[in-house]
Amino acid sequence: MKNTERVSYIRGLAEGLELDENKKEVKVINAIIDLLDDLTFSMSQMEDDMNDMADQLDAVDEDLGSLEDDFYDVDEEDEDKDDEGDSCYYEVTCPHCHETICLSKDLVEDGEMECPNCGEKLEFDLPDESGEEDKDSEDTEECCNGEDCCCQKDKD
Repeated sequence: MKNTERVSYIRGLAEGLELDENKKEVKVINAIIDLLDDLTFSMSQMEDDMNDMADQLDAVDEDLGSLEDDFYDVDEEDEDKDDEGDSCYYEVTCPHCHETICLSKDLVEDGEMECPNCGEKLEFDLPDESGEEDKDSEDTEECCNGEDCCCQKDKD
């Protein structure tokens, strides 16, 4: 039974008692029944409004989904591929407290940080993206061993 039907049932029960309308108790009961009737009406209005808003929200969600598909041109399959490799994390063991710390690529690329467990300064030396250590390190080209070779001059 809905709330409006229940209030109508209670109103019918009260009227069926054939109580004297002039008594204070009957006036209180009638006022409570009227209040219940008003509350159920307001509640049913709010439920209707809520259902209307839910329908409008669903329509906006569908429209937004269409816009995202058209504008961003991203498929769900593409999203799965994009997520792969995005989250690069490193496990580092602190040489001082020997605790293992998980760090993001950004933190490691900064080059140094303090251990969150003991406060010891940790330094990181990563190879660049091409896999080479440092371009400032010695040239790895082989010597030509020619007479005018710069390597020969350095050795003399």
